[in-house]
Amino acid sequence: MAPVIAGFDYRRVPVADGVLLNAAVAGEGSPIVLLHGFPQTHLMWRHVAADLAADHTVICPDLRGYGASDKPAETDGTTYSKRTMAADIVALARALGHERFALAGHDRGALVAFRAGLDHPETITHLASLDVLPTADMWEVMHGTTAAVGFHLYLMAQPPGLPEQMIAASADAFFGHFLDIWANDREAIPAEIRAAYLDASRAAVTSIVADYRASAGIDVDHDRADRAAGNRLRMPVTVLQQDWGAALGFDAAALWGAWAPDLRHVPVTFGHFMAEEAPADVAKALRDLLSR
Repeated sequence: MAPVIAGFDYRRVPVADGVLLNAAVAGEGSPIVLLHGFPQTHLMWRHVAADLAADHTVICPDLRGYGASDKPAETDGTTYSKRTMAADIVALARALGHERFALAGHDRGALVAFRAGLDHPETITHLASLDVLPTADMWEVMHGTTAAVGFHLYLMAQPPGLPEQMIAASADAFFGHFLDIWANDREAIPAEIRAAYLDASRAAVTSIVADYRASAGIDVDHDRADRAAGNRLRMPVTVLQQDWGAALGFDAAALWGAWAPDLRHVPVTFGHFMAEEAPADVAKALRDLLSR
C-alpha cells in the first residue's frame, strides 16, 4: 500500500469539470492548506501537518497533475497554469466548508499559493512560500552559466514531445536526481517515501512537464500583468528561503518585498526539502504567520 499521513482522512474532491483532487484532511480549528512541491506529493507535509492538526484544520492535497489527483490532458497553456491550479485549491477548500483559509506552499505549490493570493485575496488569510521566487522574477534572475542549476526549467519549457520522451525514458534517474541534490539530509526522505515520490512522478511525466511548461509561458504573463497593474499580496506573508541569491546574484528579500508589503523573509540553512528536513522549524514559522 502507498504511504499515507497517519491520522488523516483521505478524500477525492471534485474541483473543476472532470478534475478531482486527492486530499488528506485532519484536525479542527482555523483551516490551513499545505501544497507540495516537485518531485513530491502531499506526503512531504506529513510531519508539519501532524503538528498543525493539533489546533487547526489541515488540508494536504496532491496538486492537479500530481500524486493521486487527476491529470487532465494539456489542451492549452491554461490547463496547468497556476491560475487554474489556484482555482482548484479554492474550490477544494470551499467543498470542504472553508470560504477563507491560510495557504502554505513549497516549490511548485508555492507558485500556486502565490497565484491564489493574487487572484483570491478575499479568500487567502495568510500566505507562506517555501524556497521559490515568483515565476516572473525567477526567470529574470536566471542568466549565464549560473542558470545551469535550473536546467530542468529549460528542458520542460520546450514544446510537447521531446521533454516528455526524454524524461519518461529515464524517469527514476531524472526525478531521483533532484531528491538527491536538493537535500542536505537525505535520511529525511526515507526509502518508502522516496519510492512513493518516484512512483507518483513516473506516472505523471506528461502532466508534470505541462505544469513546468505553463511556468515558462502563461504564468509569466499573469505575473507581469499583475506587476504592471500594481497588484500586491494583501495578506501577511512569510517566505522561508535558502540563499539562492548569493549564487545567482539577486536580493530575494527585495524581490519578495515588491509583492508583499506585510512580509517576513527568513533565510534558512535547511535543504530545499525543508518541511521534511526541519519540520519543527517550518511548523513554528507557520504558527508565527497564523498569529499575525
